[in-house]
Amino acid sequence: MNQRASKVRLSRQLGIALTPKADKLMQRRPYPPGQHGEAKGKAGKASDYKRHLMEKQRLRAQYNIEEQQMGEYIRKAIQRKGNPVDNIIQMLETRLDTVVYRSGLARTIFAARQGIVHGHVLVNGKRVDIPSMRLRVNEVVSVKEASRRMQPFVEAAEEMVARPTLPYLERSKETMSARLVYLPKAEEVPVICVIPLVIEYYSR
Repeated sequence: MNQRASKVRLSRQLGIALTPKADKLMQRRPYPPGQHGEAKGKAGKASDYKRHLMEKQRLRAQYNIEEQQMGEYIRKAIQRKGNPVDNIIQMLETRLDTVVYRSGLARTIFAARQGIVHGHVLVNGKRVDIPSMRLRVNEVVSVKEASRRMQPFVEAAEEMVARPTLPYLERSKETMSARLVYLPKAEEVPVICVIPLVIEYYSR
């Protein structure tokens, strides 16, 4: 199975579109993959464990984060002062790859990670190749000028206007850049997940 097909299959399993292709397919087939997928989509209430597991998998997939790393984020979110739900969201939303994706500099979280690793992304004018780097308020992310002519970034720029601007990000299509304005609250972030269930999962 190629990577695109696996992303579509994962999207259908989790009930969330992780890529534009998955979004189009799920509009036609809004149920899990497999021979009995449609029947599964109409199944009864899942157990508490399965609900917790599903929400954990959804959160990990939307941010393209490994199990161990997500567990570490949750641990830190619980230990910090304040609302742990807001804490985890702020840690995830200030990752470099997340900002690149949310601002529309990349079409998917996966493309954002690839662009960073391959050296196409700058932070405050300097190249950074670590997707998990945490940004601070007022730091500016941009695509290298020479890289803006590459097909993935051309497509991202074309779609940027149609994508809603999030209040905590200021962005520019002309310079393919974005600035983190402030740390967001959970209700401002377009993440599909019941985060308290994820926190409960890792707190067992």
